[in-house]
Amino acid sequence: MAVRRADVIWEKDLVHGSGKVKVASGALPEFPISWPARSEDNSNGKTSPEELLAAAQASCFAMALSAALARNKTPPERLDVSAQCTFEKVGEGYKVTTMEINARGRVPNLDLPKFEELAKNAASTCPISTALKGNVQISETAVLL
Repeated sequence: MAVRRADVIWEKDLVHGSGKVKVASGALPEFPISWPARSEDNSNGKTSPEELLAAAQASCFAMALSAALARNKTPPERLDVSAQCTFEKVGEGYKVTTMEINARGRVPNLDLPKFEELAKNAASTCPISTALKGNVQISETAVLL
């Protein structure tokens, strides 16, 4: 069993406050978070839980697709994966409503229909997707390079 941890220090109220996230592994530098980065413009050098969720989805999917391709005996030379989630007001609160995964792969000896099939399976079975399942609409597109 693997346990992963992150810590946050938050100061002041939601709208005017800000915080810092630190991952226990030390793999990432401490980074700032704020409500404006979450709900408005995120080009201010601060991140949001949703951006971190998209990063988790992209990396998890890339690993799952890589494993599926290896099991298919067509390991990838390269996968370029991006994920984008939508954070919007729903009723009185906010919710992550969609997660779009885009994969581009350089995979010798594999045709596009099989790549799309393996990508669809990876998008529905990777651990981050299964954590979101039933709460977030997940879609994927896959193209070969």
